[in-house]
Amino acid sequence: MVVPNCQAAFAMLRQIEPIIVLEQLGSTLFDTALQMVVRDRCVNATDPGHSSEDAQQKAMTDFYMINNLIIQLTPILPALFLARLSDSGRRKAPIVSPLTGYLLSRLILLLVVVLKLPLQVMFAAGTLLGLSGGFTAYWPGVMTLASLGSTAADRSKVLMRVEFMYGLAGVVGSLVSGHLFHLYSSSLGHGTILLIISTLLHLLCLLHSIFLLQVKGVSNGEPEEDRHLLLHASTNAPVVEAPVEINRVNVALLFVAAILYDFAVGGAIEVLGAFVLKAPLSWNATLVGYGNAAGCVIFLSSYLGVIGFRRCCSDTSLILIGMVSFAVGIYFMSFVTTTLTYYLARALTLFALIPMTTIRSLLSQQVPASSCGMTLTLLQLALKFASLTYIPAFTKIYQGTLDWFPGFVFTLASIFTVLGMIPISIIGCRSPQRRQYEKI
Repeated sequence: MVVPNCQAAFAMLRQIEPIIVLEQLGSTLFDTALQMVVRDRCVNATDPGHSSEDAQQKAMTDFYMINNLIIQLTPILPALFLARLSDSGRRKAPIVSPLTGYLLSRLILLLVVVLKLPLQVMFAAGTLLGLSGGFTAYWPGVMTLASLGSTAADRSKVLMRVEFMYGLAGVVGSLVSGHLFHLYSSSLGHGTILLIISTLLHLLCLLHSIFLLQVKGVSNGEPEEDRHLLLHASTNAPVVEAPVEINRVNVALLFVAAILYDFAVGGAIEVLGAFVLKAPLSWNATLVGYGNAAGCVIFLSSYLGVIGFRRCCSDTSLILIGMVSFAVGIYFMSFVTTTLTYYLARALTLFALIPMTTIRSLLSQQVPASSCGMTLTLLQLALKFASLTYIPAFTKIYQGTLDWFPGFVFTLASIFTVLGMIPISIIGCRSPQRRQYEKI
């Protein structure tokens, strides 16, 4: 009995799941560390005509604006190259390359803290991460390996387990990150131990992907669509026959809805990290970790929401439910003044991650199978270029409204979300889906 159990444990160790858990644990520790390091480095910022706190907020948001633009844009070409490598049979490429970038970026932040290097060094870290493919290449690579390691009948369950483990690891990592940040010794400053653990987790993750990760080969009899990297259909979705021609009107409406919603979500999250560090919230590292955990809980609740609502709702209804959830919650965030009301606002956004996944699923039903990969790729590129607008726009609007209404950007995000609901409603009116979901 011992030998079979050991073999089963070793077989599990060679799957993609351990990498998902290790990477997400390391990333959540890094996110909290970066947020607190940026706050501490910007504490002495000055800006004529503004209070010291407003000057600190401006310095923090300026840093995140530049850093996030780098991280959003630099992975585009490397991710496409890694996708091509994966489709040609090198399935580990979109995993190993981004994990190398993650490890280097975590190591650079550790050096910034230990050696007291300028914060701007992190721009180089973001560039290295982007050139390695970043999350843009990593996550589709993960989903591809998970798909190839399962049968067609079990694929949706496997992908559901992958996403659930990703969210759960994020919750655990975020909850402990703030406590680890406060660990202190006479020779190490705050955050050093947290970053050492994060770096070690990413090192272990990279070594696992190189030496232990098992990749299933693609047989010649496997359907062609299973070979492609950019496959984002939502799990548990009913099988819908691909159309012969592209439904151009629906595709255009879905693109508009996705861009507007991504504009709203991305813009709000862009400033949320700085918002919780200013008065009246003035969070410390522990509360920052708890807040990040709340964001990961939304990942889990959105996924469970898809499973629960899909039996009685069409795709367009699912998208609208998620958009309403985010619009109401982020509008409430505009008036948050205490930690309790922050969590209430977060609770209202429990289904905020449903729309983008469902939009991709619905988009794949509007084009022939041969055009599905390219259509989803074009959508991803459109969202990337949209970040060129919303990242600086929301940052500057937040900086300009600090004195009279810091939460104005969240109200603005709510408005853009409502605008994004319009094209989805039009699609629902143009092509109502059959009530096939009731039969599942």
